[in-house]
Amino acid sequence: MGYKVRKEVLGLDVYRAGKPISEVKRELGLGEVTKLASNENPLGCSPKVKAALRELIDETHMYPDASNYELKEALSAKLGVKPQQICCSTGSDSLIRVICNAFLESGDETIMAEVTFPRYESGAKLMGATPIIIPMENNGLHIERMVDAITEKTKIIWLCNPNNPTGTIFNKTDFANVLSRIPDRVLIVMDEAYIEYVTSKEFPNALEYLKDYPNMIVLRTFSKAYGLAGLRCGYGIASEELTSYFNRVIGPFDVNLYAQKAALVAFEDEEFLKLVIETNESGKEYLYEQFNLMDLPFIETNTNFIMVDTKTNDKEVFEKLLSKGVIVRPGFLLGMPGWLRVTIGTEKQNQLFIKALGESL
Repeated sequence: MGYKVRKEVLGLDVYRAGKPISEVKRELGLGEVTKLASNENPLGCSPKVKAALRELIDETHMYPDASNYELKEALSAKLGVKPQQICCSTGSDSLIRVICNAFLESGDETIMAEVTFPRYESGAKLMGATPIIIPMENNGLHIERMVDAITEKTKIIWLCNPNNPTGTIFNKTDFANVLSRIPDRVLIVMDEAYIEYVTSKEFPNALEYLKDYPNMIVLRTFSKAYGLAGLRCGYGIASEELTSYFNRVIGPFDVNLYAQKAALVAFEDEEFLKLVIETNESGKEYLYEQFNLMDLPFIETNTNFIMVDTKTNDKEVFEKLLSKGVIVRPGFLLGMPGWLRVTIGTEKQNQLFIKALGESL
């Protein structure tokens, strides 16, 4: 063949998402399958969202609003930022790619943690940049060591808080100690995909730092707590200048008609969000209790998932759970062999998982 693929593309691995329910049913001949692998909202989305989506059926032939006007206005009003500071795309992982496309090129360096969201690394490699990987400390980001790694070649530092897949956070004090050491030429990307689940009072909400750090970008999503993973809608908040660059890279109709409406309605339904958070907290405490009874180490989380140490081969435990109709995320895929990442589900789902885990071990 005559075409030539860029070497950066050839060097990338295909992202391995959590197995879908339909695939497990088909492969194993199972009738019932519980998926606790991809940190999806076990309660689904708000009933108000479902009603709003039904009303849009007759508008399916129309293009969505390329400016995301109504959604940006709602986000602006509640978050205390200008609409011009907000950019929307198909999930925050899409915005990660947009940031890399806009700023990285061959020879650049970009800093990230050893065990964190893998799209930072793949986005950097695609643009020919060099990922600088910093070891973890107590399963959390060692942000001081990350800042120490900044060189003249550094373009972006990625701070996932809470961190995926460990569920850990860095606190306000540690964050304040390193911020002033980051040159204003280096972009600080604060990935807060799980912020709605955070319970710690020591968590540094990145929006509170945005005014003082125009090189900061805050990423959030409607995929997790709002239950809209299937529609793909995320948003970024930054200075008007940075946002103007991102909007040149984002496709004109990136957020589809249904995703825009669903995100708007979901964002305004505070009662449903409260129920989601309460359900998550209850499930978290139950799983903590059960892991302790099973003498399995785990990482305390500020998200809707928990990393638990199986003390054995996580791939084998994953396969055994799969055969019982329970899908989780094996640690060997996340850079943490021996561990499992389990999404906190409903009471019934959590109990089913614990029973299957006990049998699998």
